[in-house]
Amino acid sequence: MKKLALLLIVLLGVAHFATVSRCEEDVEESKEETDEEDSDDEEDDEDDDTEVKEENGVLVLTDNNFDTFIEGKDTVLVEFYAPWCGHCKQFAPEYEKIAQTLKENDPPIPVAKVDATVASGLGSRFDVSGYPTIKILKNGEPVDYDGERTEKAIVERVKEVAQPDWKPPPEATLVLTKDNFDDTVNNADIILVEFYAPWCGHCKRLAPEYEKAAKELSQRTPPIPLAKVDATVESELASRFGVTGYPTLKIFRKGKVFEYNGPREKNGIVDYMSEQAGPPSKQVQAAKQIQELIKDGDDAVIVGVFSSEQDAAYDIYIEACNSLREDFTFRHSFSAEVAKLLKVSPGYVVIVQPEKFRSKHEPSSRTFSVKDSTVVSDVQEFFKKHVIPLVGHRKPSNDAKRYTKRPLVVVYYGVDFSFDYRKATQFWRGKVLDVAKDFPEYTFAIADEEDYAEELKGLGLSESGEEVNVGILADGGKKYAMEPEEFDSEVLRDFVVAFKKGKLKPIIKSQPVPKNNKGPVKVVVGKTFDNIVMDTQKDVLIEFYAPWCGHCKKLEPDYLALGKKYKGEKNLVIAKMDATANDVPNDSYKVEGFPTIYFAPSNKKQSPIKFEGGDRTVEGFSKFLEEHATKLSQKRDEL
Repeated sequence: MKKLALLLIVLLGVAHFATVSRCEEDVEESKEETDEEDSDDEEDDEDDDTEVKEENGVLVLTDNNFDTFIEGKDTVLVEFYAPWCGHCKQFAPEYEKIAQTLKENDPPIPVAKVDATVASGLGSRFDVSGYPTIKILKNGEPVDYDGERTEKAIVERVKEVAQPDWKPPPEATLVLTKDNFDDTVNNADIILVEFYAPWCGHCKRLAPEYEKAAKELSQRTPPIPLAKVDATVESELASRFGVTGYPTLKIFRKGKVFEYNGPREKNGIVDYMSEQAGPPSKQVQAAKQIQELIKDGDDAVIVGVFSSEQDAAYDIYIEACNSLREDFTFRHSFSAEVAKLLKVSPGYVVIVQPEKFRSKHEPSSRTFSVKDSTVVSDVQEFFKKHVIPLVGHRKPSNDAKRYTKRPLVVVYYGVDFSFDYRKATQFWRGKVLDVAKDFPEYTFAIADEEDYAEELKGLGLSESGEEVNVGILADGGKKYAMEPEEFDSEVLRDFVVAFKKGKLKPIIKSQPVPKNNKGPVKVVVGKTFDNIVMDTQKDVLIEFYAPWCGHCKKLEPDYLALGKKYKGEKNLVIAKMDATANDVPNDSYKVEGFPTIYFAPSNKKQSPIKFEGGDRTVEGFSKFLEEHATKLSQKRDEL
């Protein structure tokens, strides 16, 4: 009986073991099946990256599936959009109709969309700068669509491009090389030329706008040609015209070069060049027109008086006006009546100050005789020298054109030439005139304290409590503030004399000087700018940044890596400066955007080289440094 019980126990044990083993096998098999399913799912997920989905008849393209889908297709319509864009939302139903219509075409034409906020690579590749942007891809090459956003217009254009014999129209922009450059610009009454580099991001963004402007201006009567030069290939042309950054645009008139200072988008280019194509001086028929300008004007009245358009002096005057047409308003007359009013004979240029700026300390008008032998630059120098009165009105609208010369003595108060306040304005101006007459080497101006509130703040005078405040803006970006006290001619005179004798200390906005500044990237503040950046024993690469600037934040890791790479170079400094919290006390280092980067060579501190390349990487900066450094001891491959 005991043996039987024992046998039963053994049998039960074997059965249990077999069951457990079977369970474990089931678990393993189940696990393997699950793993296989997971693997299949992963493969499915991978397949999903390139799968082209459809939403209401419109195909959805991404960075992952775009090229695969486009490859081999003759024509594809693509919309680049942003989900938050109101115009895109409004256009969506119309675009879905377009998709349906083109789907029924023979052969069908695919209609797709790209969320450019997600597929940023595609947005950048196709120069998408606004939403929605519509492009027709013909054999993979983009054709811009700028027509109406209606089903009829878009379908019609797509079908046109889809024709087997369709070819893109030739560029309206002329391509210039050393072989055709001189002939082209010498024979053109006016032509705009862009010097570009194929790799330059700014050039790529300008290209479609420039071409659109070229097309529109080519249809003008007479047409205004636009041209381009690949400066990386035509290096001799680039060097000849002082091209140091891209894109550089220059205007040529019969071979003579002038700076282009206009906008860089289609409508702006068209308007600017249309204006440039016109005469730089307006003809005046009657003396009354000049009298009105003198009585109520706000700027000097410049008038050239000539016998006729065939007068050689007139040609010289017009040429002198051409390059200064943006800074001055020029007029000319062939009228004896105008000549009598201005008390000159033909062949003279007259500058007359408006009545409100006249004083007993200066003549009311200046004259210059233009002869056949007169040099154009002498006429231009006459304009520049006499256009502002002894004490003029500096304001934001004329600051950059009239008051760039330094030193500039500025008297700030409530400047208002309207009838009720003119007397008070002229009272204080009269006190400034008493001093200005004795310092012809300086420029004097009055300025409204509200117009220049930030400038007064920078001078430390915004809370002075005085009705009148004074500052001097000197060479090299330095500025000086007069100690607040009751204003009078003698007080102003004492301040100007102290400046002339070098007894004043400049006002510099500055963060505290860093106690420990031994990192790979030196921190520069207003007070240390001269010591670090202007050190003639060292080459300095300096970045001017703003703490809130996204581009600056993106640059930071590469810039830090650059500092580490060159840390062993004793005569090379990699530096940065918060330009929002510190003054840049030197006019040669102009900061007009962030980041702005300059290289200050040890032997040319007043002529820094601006970094304008698109390659803001360690490699790009290294190449720039090795090209311009004067103190680099190691070669790149040794670092």
